[in-house]
Amino acid sequence: MTASTLPPTGETLSYEQAGVNYDLIDPLKVAAQRAAAATAGHLSGHGFTEVKASRGESAYVVDVGPFYLASIVECLGSKALVADEMKALTGKSYYAGIAQDTIAMAVNDLITVGATPLVVQAYWAAGGSDWFGDAQRAQALVEGWKAACDTCKVAWGGGETPALAGIVEGGRIDLAASCTGIINPKSRLSVGDELGAGDAIVLLASSGIHANGLSLARKLAERLPQGYLTEIAPGLTYGDALLAPTALYSPVTEALAQAGVKVHYSANITGHGWRKLLRHPATLTYRINAIPAVPRVLSFIAEQANHDAREAYSTLNMGAGFALFVSQADAQRTVEIAQAQGIDAIIAGQVEAGAKQLLIEPIDVRFGDDDLQLR
Repeated sequence: MTASTLPPTGETLSYEQAGVNYDLIDPLKVAAQRAAAATAGHLSGHGFTEVKASRGESAYVVDVGPFYLASIVECLGSKALVADEMKALTGKSYYAGIAQDTIAMAVNDLITVGATPLVVQAYWAAGGSDWFGDAQRAQALVEGWKAACDTCKVAWGGGETPALAGIVEGGRIDLAASCTGIINPKSRLSVGDELGAGDAIVLLASSGIHANGLSLARKLAERLPQGYLTEIAPGLTYGDALLAPTALYSPVTEALAQAGVKVHYSANITGHGWRKLLRHPATLTYRINAIPAVPRVLSFIAEQANHDAREAYSTLNMGAGFALFVSQADAQRTVEIAQAQGIDAIIAGQVEAGAKQLLIEPIDVRFGDDDLQLR
């Protein structure tokens, strides 16, 4: 049975049914942010201060005098489980791509505040020492990690490789990366101070599911007639499509800075899908009048999970991996610079005065302020 004739799987499959409920997770994030904010005064003892506006953003920023430092830590999530399943089915190692996914989770967050990535640290926690005994897999992880660092022009400083039997399941690995960057000159800082009505919204294309929504994607595989080997397009299996590495966007943001394009605000479109466009606390309307092409794997997930447009765009990136808010005068140049770095981009809409809401007009979907609570 081909992808074109494959029927939907019947019952709707939600992200919550797949084991991820942001209504339970987000309150903890908010509580943690409030507790963390109370520690900011410790910086003054070292002669530094925080950039308060970076609280609640994708990366934390410290003013160290002549420049800013930004930092972030991010985990891969469950995408490695798909790689493990596909290795069992095909004999191929997918860990070079998994390494890129992990670094992308950190670097793509770091650059939202205008930072140049400097150093990446690795956290590879296995369920036992045996995981590292698979030479092919381990070497692919190392080579992929270095290749992603080279793409982002970031130094790999070191890392930690604990064997955590009893905490991490045997035969599995939990991957994470931290990244430190510099904002120099300080004018590159991008925490939304200049975001306002009239700005253009430029969306950078995703390379697929990236590393968010994999809990849903894995649950869906259980319903498919051939699981991960189900063909979703000629010559493309569901598993291979899921394992397309996450796009790295730092070459674009660095090229924009070199070209003198000022980014007023950025959003990494990960968990919460397009709702991430509402991340900034300002009361503004974000009107989308053009949407990017949806990668086949994402349209397939939406079809098979019986998601309507609102559900799909609230969970998955649906073809947009990163959003840049720039002046209208810089919008077309931003698209061209992104394309020169091998990342497709479109001018998707504009920022307007009005209620805090996201209006995705081509699919008639609205998200309001109450649809994203991260602060």
